[in-house]
Amino acid sequence: MNPPANDLPDQQIDTSLTSPKGSAAAQRALDYYLKPAVSEEQVEERFFDVNRNIKSEEALVHASDLLRCAAATAFESASHLQGSNRDLAFSTVHMIDMARAMVDRSLECHQNA
Repeated sequence: MNPPANDLPDQQIDTSLTSPKGSAAAQRALDYYLKPAVSEEQVEERFFDVNRNIKSEEALVHASDLLRCAAATAFESASHLQGSNRDLAFSTVHMIDMARAMVDRSLECHQNA
């Protein structure tokens, strides 16, 4: 059996690269292999947060009240506008009313349970 012939031309190897600094591929490799182990999920600190002890029914009542206030604000703003801006503001009122109807429906189901 004959050994396989090397039909590939000799390739020049670039040995001028002495430091991976500035090499995007090297940086990706380092980021991948030297990435710190993922422990527990980081809890994002928020400016406003919901009390974890609040009951779901109480949260739904509060959400319904907030949506009622948002709808009133959007409606009042829309009444002072004209043209497409007025249409956009009234569509916001409509979406808030739909969200409030969903929350109110959830409250009804919660109370009947």
